Amino acid sequence: MSWGTELWDQFDNLDKHTQWGIDFLERYAKFVKERLDIEQNYAKQLRNLVKKYCPKRSKDEEPRFTSCLSFYAVLNELNDYAGQREVVAEEMAHKVYGELMRYSQDLKAERKHHLQEGRKAQQYLDHCWKQMDNSKRKFERECKEAEKSQITYDRLDNDINATKSEVEKAKSQFYLRTHMADESKNEYAAQLQNFNAEQWKHFNNAIPHIFKNLQDMDERRTVKLGETYRSFAEAERRVIPIVSKCLEGMVSAAKAVDERRDSGIVVESFKSGFDPPGDFPFEDFSQNLSRTGSDGTISSTPKGDRERDGAPGPRSDPKHPMSRTKNKLWLFGKKPKAPSLEDFSHLPPEQRRKRLQQRIDELSKELQKEMDQRDALNKMKDVYEKNPQMGDPSSLQPKISETICNMEKLRSEIHKNETWLSEVEGKQSSRGDRRHSADNHHHTPQGRESPEGSYTDDTSQEHHTPHHRSGPPQPGNPNPDPHEFDDEFDDDDPLPVIGHCKALYSFDGQNEGTLVMAEDEVLYIIEEDKGDGWTRARKQSGEEGYVPTSYVEITMEKNSKGAVTYI
Repeated sequence: MSWGTELWDQFDNLDKHTQWGIDFLERYAKFVKERLDIEQNYAKQLRNLVKKYCPKRSKDEEPRFTSCLSFYAVLNELNDYAGQREVVAEEMAHKVYGELMRYSQDLKAERKHHLQEGRKAQQYLDHCWKQMDNSKRKFERECKEAEKSQITYDRLDNDINATKSEVEKAKSQFYLRTHMADESKNEYAAQLQNFNAEQWKHFNNAIPHIFKNLQDMDERRTVKLGETYRSFAEAERRVIPIVSKCLEGMVSAAKAVDERRDSGIVVESFKSGFDPPGDFPFEDFSQNLSRTGSDGTISSTPKGDRERDGAPGPRSDPKHPMSRTKNKLWLFGKKPKAPSLEDFSHLPPEQRRKRLQQRIDELSKELQKEMDQRDALNKMKDVYEKNPQMGDPSSLQPKISETICNMEKLRSEIHKNETWLSEVEGKQSSRGDRRHSADNHHHTPQGRESPEGSYTDDTSQEHHTPHHRSGPPQPGNPNPDPHEFDDEFDDDDPLPVIGHCKALYSFDGQNEGTLVMAEDEVLYIIEEDKGDGWTRARKQSGEEGYVPTSYVEITMEKNSKGAVTYI
């Protein structure tokens, strides 16, 4: 059935139908895109799974068990299967999705062209109808005017009081109106004839031709959909033979599992070749013992008497009094957290210093961005001043002022944080001086020094293995007190080893009391970090000194002499 003859008056409905057809085609294309995305993700996940479980050892180190070899064969077949899923996705992408999107663009352009032709034809027919209607209305007006002039002429001609000039004037007006009415009649007839001809052409030639083109376009769209449905299925069917081979390979690998052979491999791997041991003979040690009472009764000493006669008992291992005190701190619960403050004063000194330094670095980066923006705006302003046609220089001034204001705010924040940082570093320096004084007087405090300079039993600020710490503090104030927790050692006696560490970075040790170390060098730990960022270590050559705690990876020995564990 032809759209041109059957649907000659359904231009708007055909417009909607053809648009629906293109929308449906694009909807199917979207479906194919999501389908191939699923295939690609599935293949990617399969490959990652195979990679995760593939052996990472050399061929010589691989087990020879048939179960393991079969599993690796299954992984290889699964990897090939993933490759076939990628082939399916690629086929759908090029032969289905890509083809549909290209065809959709062509359909849109063709539909737009046909609809424009139909609208032009309709507009031309409307124009002809307006001309015909205008000539009709003009003819109607002229006829009415002619009738009025005729009535006026007849009235004056029959009036005996009318002058001859008035009668002649009415007569001439009557003839003029009659002539104009005849001309309007002829024009209306011509326009009507022209409109009828154009209307016949419109509904018998133009519209059928346009609708036929739209019908051909829609039918081609339907055929294309059928072809892509077939291509969609063919993309899957082409890989079925190879997928079947992959599955057959997995089945073959499963059949290759041999439990007898695996058992034989175990025997070959662990067999020692020795004979099983024989029975042990009985050895009688009671022949030389004196016998009392009835025969066969052996005199023995009670276990308790043997212990009183000098048998050693378990020796007590008293703990250091400081250690016992420390272990009681926060034993049954967590230490209450202090509220977070802007200046990080709730944190330990070293942690506070790091956080402040981090904030200063972030603010400095933001300040640099604002400065770069200010420079760029100034350059743009200079360009506008030299070339006014490119822009108004004054339009940039608000942005420049805003940038300068932001810079001042950032500088103020940086200064404020630098003041807090200086305060923290000053406290750490005075803290080190107090430790020097304590060492000279051989004084052992009953706790750790707090950030404010007083002593406290709170050791929750201890850090035993800090792996990711920022740069070390200034190496001018390492903790020189080796007797903070144990005053039993003299100045000349070496401190006991309580652990070891590995240097993560090299350290030049230019300051007095510090120790030079190379990257990956192993050192002995003889004193833990006291909270100031320094750990006392000893080289294998016997040289001692302080190293930054953030530069080493520390492993403490739990049962070492002199080691103190804090909760």
